[in-house]
Amino acid sequence: MYSKELYSKKPGGEPPQLVVAENENMQSRFVVQRILGLREEGVPLKEIAVLVRSSFHSFDLEIELTKANIPFVKFGGFKFVETAHVKDMIAYLRVLENPRDVVSWNRILLLLDGVGPRTAEKIIDEILAKKLTPESPFWSNYQAYPETVGGLFGMLKDIARPSLTPGERAYQILQYYEPILRRRYDDHTKRRKDLEMFQNIAERYHDTASLLTDLALEPPSESVVDVESPGPETEYLTVSTIHSAKGLEWNTVFILYALEGRFPTMRSVASDDELEEERRLMYVACTRAKEHLYITYPINVYDRESGMILSKPSRFVQGIPENLLEQWVVE
Repeated sequence: MYSKELYSKKPGGEPPQLVVAENENMQSRFVVQRILGLREEGVPLKEIAVLVRSSFHSFDLEIELTKANIPFVKFGGFKFVETAHVKDMIAYLRVLENPRDVVSWNRILLLLDGVGPRTAEKIIDEILAKKLTPESPFWSNYQAYPETVGGLFGMLKDIARPSLTPGERAYQILQYYEPILRRRYDDHTKRRKDLEMFQNIAERYHDTASLLTDLALEPPSESVVDVESPGPETEYLTVSTIHSAKGLEWNTVFILYALEGRFPTMRSVASDDELEEERRLMYVACTRAKEHLYITYPINVYDRESGMILSKPSRFVQGIPENLLEQWVVE
């Protein structure tokens, strides 16, 4: 066994910041505002990275980055609106807002057992001709269609009530969609986590139209508006899982969800080996920063799997002296 003495050749510098946010969206908005501030201070976007324990942890941030017109590339997972199962969820909401959305109707109809392209086309023709709607007496006129079509129309009728919030609609869609998810994907457990994050995002909206508008925004392909790039190449912020960030460094690093139950994950706490692997991941994440390190966590996060409210900082950052880790509160 070899003894080690760790030291830094770099003198001085500011301590890392531990940032407590009032909720998940406040965490995202803080990161966006700080990125814009750093950019104005002369730090290029290519020298800034946001690191997450799991790919779905960046979903809320991706929406805020797009709204702020900040271009980014993601490593270690698909962008939020590019995943097939999230596209499915969005399609259900789209047909509520626009019953003549042919693309969304086709998508959700083809998810049904017994419905192929030809049947889907016939159903869509009936919808466009207004002969078939969720409010119509479906089975009295259209018993030739597979029973699964009736189930879809029944679900859409239930969630079409004006009194329902986007979060309530997302919850009911997820209950309906889960058997489809399990049937179509071997990694359905992982994908369900993505959809739970989708539900969390939907809950902060007051109307479905606003949610769909934000989800429809295209991530910019050029550098931040009104801020000139220092070089000829287009700049991109890096959003990455920690696993995909090994061996890389940036001027500034943000680590999201340093929250007990998220990082480390709840499942890893039951195993000493898995917990140590989580600790190593936190070490990897922290040592990717050359100048600035922001470790953030939201409070009052409801974990649907355990039924618990998560509010404590990760055990990996608890107890660090204030002279080594400066604490900020974002409200």
